[in-house]
Amino acid sequence: TFGVIVYQEQVMQIAQVLAGYTLGGADMLRRAMGKKKPEEMAKQRDTFREGAISVGVDPELAMKIFDLVEKFAGYGFNKSHSAAYAVVSYHTLWLKTHYPAPFMAAVLTADMGNTDKVVIFIEECRDMALDLILPDVNQAEFGFTVNPEGSIVYGLGAIKGVGEGPIEAIVAGRNKVGQFNDIFHFCKSIEKGKLNKRVMEALVRCGAFDKIGPDRSVLFACIGDALKSADQDAKNAAAGMMDMFGEVELEEDKDPYVDYLNKVKDWNPKQKLQGEKDTLGLFVTGHPFDEYETEVRRMARTKIANVQADKKPQRLAGIIVGLRVMRTKRGDNMCILTLDDRSGRIEIRLFSDNYERFKEKLLVDHLVIVEVEVRHDSYNDALSANMNNLWSIVEARNNFCKGIKIKLHHQQLGKHFVRELNDKLLPFQADGSRVWLDYTGQSAEARLTLGDAFLVEPCDDLLYRLRDQYGVDNVAFFYDD
Repeated sequence: TFGVIVYQEQVMQIAQVLAGYTLGGADMLRRAMGKKKPEEMAKQRDTFREGAISVGVDPELAMKIFDLVEKFAGYGFNKSHSAAYAVVSYHTLWLKTHYPAPFMAAVLTADMGNTDKVVIFIEECRDMALDLILPDVNQAEFGFTVNPEGSIVYGLGAIKGVGEGPIEAIVAGRNKVGQFNDIFHFCKSIEKGKLNKRVMEALVRCGAFDKIGPDRSVLFACIGDALKSADQDAKNAAAGMMDMFGEVELEEDKDPYVDYLNKVKDWNPKQKLQGEKDTLGLFVTGHPFDEYETEVRRMARTKIANVQADKKPQRLAGIIVGLRVMRTKRGDNMCILTLDDRSGRIEIRLFSDNYERFKEKLLVDHLVIVEVEVRHDSYNDALSANMNNLWSIVEARNNFCKGIKIKLHHQQLGKHFVRELNDKLLPFQADGSRVWLDYTGQSAEARLTLGDAFLVEPCDDLLYRLRDQYGVDNVAFFYDD
């Protein structure tokens, strides 16, 4: 280091060579410098001087060197660290600039087991406009990789519930057959005993079969049969049994999923996203707020990114993504809530009275509508929001919407329409929202209002059931303009 004291070991070497310290004694000097205790350093100064004399070093020169060493103790360690980190920072910044996708893939792989860090890095990928692909059994490896199109492919090793053994078997099976055609072909191509129902469920829920199958709900329904079929094939092969015309294969023109398509309902967006969250630790293909955005803007018009300080209360909507509860000096609980509407995030304070009032509704990954007072915090030079009120989505619909509207055309209605509609509404009957029917007949249109006996709880399950029956575009909650 050209005579410049950079490392702690050099302090120990100076003490050993110039003042006759043992290595143990030199380490004591190093520790004393780190603690910066004047009385301890005074003792070390005398010891250093006497030791220097004993080995024939000029005591005046020895004290000058001791002063340099003591000065280094205050500034040298952090200088050496900052220099090293500056070099690493420069190298990584250069890689991130010139090779953004491979760099981020490597960073994600390095912290693949830490979901909290993966979430941060995925957000960084989105900020960098990098395309991210869900785990894909036909191209994913154990770690995050970059495909020929420049997209980052999610690593199979980041899927919760899928261990290293199954992943090695998947890669080996793919190398053997080339590409998997469907979930049945996949199970048959993997070494026997390497897959089980839990692994397959995780793969389906995270989207690993999306490119070789229909909706995830159908794939999920196929798992048991696919595993049984693969197991039977393996047993037949082991026993040397063959079909009289050769190996039994699916008819070329037969869709392997055809027997399941009409038996299973597609998962709604919320179910798909929750599957991703459970297996990957985050929402990848969308955001839970997307499903509600058009509707909640009728109740909370301001996006979080556009919030301004205002003396008047404001209504905001978003997904709860963070929750911190802490003790006040008086011994009460208060809470800091982090709300996300994909346009931005905001932290909202709930003081003890409001925390006790709303704590049952503070559920992470759930949508809420809040009324807050937003001020400018001059100390932190940021916006500060305090909670006044909070509603779950069902409560907000009951408070702010006029009801649930179903569009019907006379051609849709069979002779059992009234009974079918009653069966759909009956499980949700409550002192809640009114049901309206916008009916189009052969020669006229009318809005029919159902009576109080058909007031319903305006929850998502009811919405999904009615949409399954009458069409996604024909059922919605509606509001005054």
